[in-house]
Amino acid sequence: MKRYIVLCLAAVCTASVLAQFDPQIGQYMYMPTAYNAAAAGEGDLMKVSGLHRMQFTGIKNAPMTTYFSLTSPFLIGKTRHGAGVRFMNDRFGLYTNMTFHIQYAYRHKLGKGYLSAGVDLGFVSVGFRGDSVNLNQLKDSYHESDDQYIPNSQKAAMSFDMGVGLYYTAPTWYASLSYSHLTRPEIHWDDNATMHLTGTMYAAGGYNHRFRNRDWQLKPSAMVMTDFTGWDVALSLLCEFKDRYTWGVSYRIASNVAVLLGVEIIDGLRLGYTYELPTSKLMIESFGSHEIYLAYGFNILKPKHTNRYKSIRYL
Repeated sequence: MKRYIVLCLAAVCTASVLAQFDPQIGQYMYMPTAYNAAAAGEGDLMKVSGLHRMQFTGIKNAPMTTYFSLTSPFLIGKTRHGAGVRFMNDRFGLYTNMTFHIQYAYRHKLGKGYLSAGVDLGFVSVGFRGDSVNLNQLKDSYHESDDQYIPNSQKAAMSFDMGVGLYYTAPTWYASLSYSHLTRPEIHWDDNATMHLTGTMYAAGGYNHRFRNRDWQLKPSAMVMTDFTGWDVALSLLCEFKDRYTWGVSYRIASNVAVLLGVEIIDGLRLGYTYELPTSKLMIESFGSHEIYLAYGFNILKPKHTNRYKSIRYL
């Protein structure tokens, strides 16, 4: 019971910052299509990427998230476009959250880079494992064992979902602005159980600074999230050597500190790992959070006369 009390206290503290339904991603700089459809088709690479996150390990029913994304640029005449699909399976507590989206982005040359406008179209399915609820173990006067507003069986419902975004990439920097759950999906389980998903605005950006020794790069980045009642900020600083080896740190306001590691195993194939340590009361019970990222990209628009691909910076 002590672990559940700690988990609830930490959830309340986090909710006061941002009441966000969607899961957080530590390696957000590598998977921008997870929060912005306009990033689909960025660059000249077709990209397949996946991410698995195990949050608050050591606590029962702690969040666990899996992402999958496939994006590709393509040409129509002389105009550039991007398309992709993304899938997410998220479990936290007694809830499940599954999403599937088709993404499209139109890319327009602007200055030294490209400005993209994109849209996410798909569905979100939210479930609740009511058959795992046991109110009899709560010895207080606030809960009744037959509370009609708490489902006593497994429930799941689906709703249409939509998101929009803008994404700008230049040779040394990028900027992103997007909004999720634009349609404010309604999840209707039964006459007594209905929930609405509120939208979240994401603003992100990053810069690549290459030193005189061209083997070394410094890559600061940041993301701000808000549902207009609360907010959260993630700050990251990565160092990269020879476009292949990456290490760095990140900090999320009122949430965690993290160490990030990455390596390009072979040309185009990149592996990343993040270990996060909570800065809240969850530190008492949790062994931290782990996140594994794997991606592969290959050039389909501009064939090279070399066997080496450029490292994947943004996926």
